[in-house]
Amino acid sequence: MARIVLAMSGGVDSSVAAHLLVQQGHDVIGVFMRHGEEAVEACTVDGESSAILNVLDPRADHKQGCCSASDAADARRIAAQLSIPFYALNLEGEFRRIIDYFVDEYLAARTPNPCVMCNNWIKFGKLFDYADSVGAEYVATGHYAQLLSDADGELSIQRGVDQDKDQSYVLFGIRREYLPRMMLPIGKYKKTEIRELASQLGMRVADKKDSQEICFVTSGHHGQFVQSRKPADTAGEIVTTEGRVVGQHQGIERYTIGQRKGLGVAMGDPYYVVKIDSVSRRVVIGTYNELETVRLVAKDCNWLLRPPSETFRCDAMIRYNSRAMPATAKLTGEQLEVEFDEPCYGVAPGQAVVLYDGDRVRGGGWIL
Repeated sequence: MARIVLAMSGGVDSSVAAHLLVQQGHDVIGVFMRHGEEAVEACTVDGESSAILNVLDPRADHKQGCCSASDAADARRIAAQLSIPFYALNLEGEFRRIIDYFVDEYLAARTPNPCVMCNNWIKFGKLFDYADSVGAEYVATGHYAQLLSDADGELSIQRGVDQDKDQSYVLFGIRREYLPRMMLPIGKYKKTEIRELASQLGMRVADKKDSQEICFVTSGHHGQFVQSRKPADTAGEIVTTEGRVVGQHQGIERYTIGQRKGLGVAMGDPYYVVKIDSVSRRVVIGTYNELETVRLVAKDCNWLLRPPSETFRCDAMIRYNSRAMPATAKLTGEQLEVEFDEPCYGVAPGQAVVLYDGDRVRGGGWIL
């Protein structure tokens, strides 16, 4: 059997992934990744604050952050329970690159996705370097996605069996040549099955809450975190799409496209952020219908299937946990153009658009 480096976060998913790999007879090395932040809280990735892009209110079924000392202790206990070696890697420098990206994107009026970058640069980047150093053939994680071969034998990332937990979207940016060296042990299970198995195995993490998507935000709000890292005068006006000034804001980094709650102005009817201008520092708000988008352009594409050479049909996701929308896509030079069959709402520059062929991830790019 193979030697495998498994990213262990101390959560139930990677813990059960470790068990499954050991059960299959593999030589598993558990690795916990430290990011160097003293306090570990996180922005939310879901909640009732906005039907478009939820970033402000925490979920009751999620804990604040991951990668804390208690998470490391949980991961170490699971490794001991399974009798596998366990190491904590100090990746503060690598995480600093992600933090800088996160801060710079918000200050440029874009909405970053640090989880995709973490997968690209660290989990399926630096961990391969570590795997090579210990003679491991594979790197595994507890993502809800699958690695499957088609009729032609081409390996691809596909949606996880649990559609509610599917994480294939955040794996689109992985280098294609790494696919044969990846393992995703829990992708064929539902979350309820994973928790039940953890309980049967006597794992203390069986009922542990899922962590938030952003592990390093120390203030609990992304705007405060950005200013703590790179103080700047980003305050300005809040205006309607007609140009009417309706208020003042304390910084563009506090807003994202599709945001409804926390606008700082009372309009009577629901209003949403429809545009953010980093030059004028204006936050433009409008009605739900004004969020409507039928076309987007993306750059820095990554393809997990053979790169398309012409216009093609696909399903396109504009953010994690959104619904995949039928669309037509084409490559124009190095840019990707996506035209939706029906309008979608809340397309945010800086986020990833990920294209699917059925359940297979074709690839994607970063929304301009």
